[in-house]
Amino acid sequence: MANTHTGDDAHQDHLIDRFLAYITVEKGLSPNTLEAYGHDLQTFRDYLSGQSIETMGDVRAAAILGYLIHLRNQGLAPKSRARHLVTLRGFFRFLHQEKYIPRDPAALIELPKSGLHLPGVLSLDETQSLMDAPDKSRPVGLRDAAMLELLYAAGLRVSELIHLRVMDLNREAGFVRVVGKGGKERVVPIGQTALRVVGAYIRDARPVLLKKATSEFLFVARQGRPMSRQGFWKLLKKYAARAGIRHPVSPHTLRHSFASHLLEGGADLRVVQTMLGHADIATTQIYTHVSAERLKTIHRRYHPRS
Repeated sequence: MANTHTGDDAHQDHLIDRFLAYITVEKGLSPNTLEAYGHDLQTFRDYLSGQSIETMGDVRAAAILGYLIHLRNQGLAPKSRARHLVTLRGFFRFLHQEKYIPRDPAALIELPKSGLHLPGVLSLDETQSLMDAPDKSRPVGLRDAAMLELLYAAGLRVSELIHLRVMDLNREAGFVRVVGKGGKERVVPIGQTALRVVGAYIRDARPVLLKKATSEFLFVARQGRPMSRQGFWKLLKKYAARAGIRHPVSPHTLRHSFASHLLEGGADLRVVQTMLGHADIATTQIYTHVSAERLKTIHRRYHPRS
């Protein structure tokens, strides 16, 4: 492969050439397979240029995931995207072993057995339609609206949502205390919209649903029974249909949307990691989805010929 670039581009091409020479000797690949590897890596290098990532040592897992989403948006099938990931995993493993880079950014990105699945998210318009779907004039509808708002506002798991206690919500300070997987606690800020709807639920709907019963749980069903996971799933399905959302929507869809919309707005990945309650940022990188619009914005901002 000829090096026709200068500076950082030439160095990246040199690393690609070294890797291709290595796998030629080590694996005895056919010329067609070798050509496919080279094409995949050149495509990735061009993508990095559009992201203003100048060296392979600057690549992080988030950039690789962004590239895979870019390929999906280009119409590549799951098996083709999986092949690209196999190429990148081998390439970065080689660079790390040969000490060209200090860490392997692809090491924690697993290859799913059924191709490459990236989580679905709601658009901002779909999110608004879903939040507007419950009838807030009724106690049950106000409760449901509060649950949807809080699930999206804080990026909660459904199990975390239904186990929230009244004392976990601090409306004055604007945050909720969440007990996540493994009993780990985290504090997540929530916005004014969610605070307003949840406040209205606590004031106007919760006493009606409780009647004379008492409960430590924030969200209750009739006679004070705690909400169940299955019960919330049914509610979400009903409201998604009412909002005119055609694709499947699960509680995790709102969690994905929470993370995606934060990233689209420019939030730092580590901030999103903290709010989602992930111990390892690699989990956040796999969990979150960077939208096509976000990628286009970055390209327009940084690419000299955009």
